[in-house]
Amino acid sequence: MRILVVEDDTDISTLISFHLRSNGFESDSAYTGREAIEMIDKGGYALILLDILLPEISGLEVLEYIRKKAADSRIPVIVTSAMSEESDIIKALELGADDYVTKPFSPKILLARIRSAIRRADGTQEGGNTIKGNGIILDTDTRKAFLDENPVSFTATEFDILSQLMKSDGRVLSRGELIETIKGDDYPVTERSIDVQIASIRKKLGEKGQYIKTVWGIGYRYAEE
Repeated sequence: MRILVVEDDTDISTLISFHLRSNGFESDSAYTGREAIEMIDKGGYALILLDILLPEISGLEVLEYIRKKAADSRIPVIVTSAMSEESDIIKALELGADDYVTKPFSPKILLARIRSAIRRADGTQEGGNTIKGNGIILDTDTRKAFLDENPVSFTATEFDILSQLMKSDGRVLSRGELIETIKGDDYPVTERSIDVQIASIRKKLGEKGQYIKTVWGIGYRYAEE
């Protein structure tokens, strides 16, 4: 599997690439936002590691390009940044990041996040199942989603959140439960990030977003009525 490392600090880029290759991955490096977009357009990557503070074009602009214009708009993207404020993390998630790792980070933790994101994107965390309700169809084997037979493009995290809600049989899932189920109990992003993901899912579902109910002070549930 080939990973694109988008990082303007050559020392950090070299270190990340070393650990990737030492653990069975192939890697390419981009040092500016413009270079990253050119390489992304060529395709062939299983995942992108993306810094935010980049020359020429910012990491957030690159992320927005991936989700709106890239041929593979669903490719997993993990943001790696020294910007650790909640607002920075939420902004990246709003634009479609699948994960956010703050610098400095442990190479072992980063590798674990990479493997987790790739598993989610490949659908290897679940067996072949189809989840249906209110015209929404989720194929957990192919990781494809449909709304009234029309394809919908969810990020890997959005897909997992919606599938967990739809499988919960109307049970309320707290934000903490959703984080633990999807990311693992060591995920550092605040519960506010779940609200951001839910807002994005509702927007993509259009009028059917009403079936995701907010239970104030607790979390969310999926209601078929």
